[in-house]
Amino acid sequence: MAAVTDMAGSPAAPQEGRRRALRAFLRNPAGMISLGFLLCAVALALAAPHLYPEDPLSMVARPFLWPGQNAAYPLGTDSLGRDVAAGVVWGTRISLLVGFCAMALGISLGLLVGAVAGYFGGRVDDALVKFIEIFQTPPSFVLLVVLVAIAQPAISTVIVAIALVTWPTAARLVRAEFRSLREKDFVMAARGLGYGHARIIFREILPNALPPLIVSASVLVATAILMEAALSFLGLSDPNVVSWGSMIGAGRELLRTAWYLCAVPGVAIVLTVLALNLLGDALNDSLNPRVSAKR
Repeated sequence: MAAVTDMAGSPAAPQEGRRRALRAFLRNPAGMISLGFLLCAVALALAAPHLYPEDPLSMVARPFLWPGQNAAYPLGTDSLGRDVAAGVVWGTRISLLVGFCAMALGISLGLLVGAVAGYFGGRVDDALVKFIEIFQTPPSFVLLVVLVAIAQPAISTVIVAIALVTWPTAARLVRAEFRSLREKDFVMAARGLGYGHARIIFREILPNALPPLIVSASVLVATAILMEAALSFLGLSDPNVVSWGSMIGAGRELLRTAWYLCAVPGVAIVLTVLALNLLGDALNDSLNPRVSAKR
């Protein structure tokens, strides 16, 4: 990416770059389809209290109604007579909430640590890299299970735990970008003009380091959704809310006789994670000047 700002800090032809990236994204059919699917999922999550105002954990009909057997319950009911469609809709709300909040918190932590390490270098960089490696040494999911098991099983706990597990990935990415940009001409010019470290980091270097971070954000959302589903499947998430993982966990013992109880939320997870990964690929193609130039 070309520098977003010139030596005086004013825009240096960013409009054309944004238009080029937007055109490249709009010409990517996989990116547009995935974005449309995710927007529909967000709309469904926001509309959950209006579509299913009752508690999705409440028993509303006789157990084991198969999908299509009763029009009032299009996706059937589970072993306790709970509406599967209501669980999927409310599970969309919980899964997306965990995914986006954990991503935002993890990106924020990674951005702060990676920016400081990459910008200052030297002993500061060495110390922060060692700090990052502390979180990357144990297996990610094992560390996640330990963190959630120690704390109270709640949605906020799950979000913080996932952020603590995933932030080193963002930190290493940001550190690499800052190390490659800190010696550029526009950064040297900003130092010559007497700009402080905070302004150089957040106003000069950070805008140029954002494209790969934006791409990484979509992958981190997908990772957070999968981690939350795995925790719910193991019974380590909040038992008072419905998520796709908890629905799969509740239906796994009935997989032979009522496979739809696992298949329906499982398909929701697969489609959402696939859409996020395709969106990340489309963003990478549009924000990468070499790839977008070929298109």
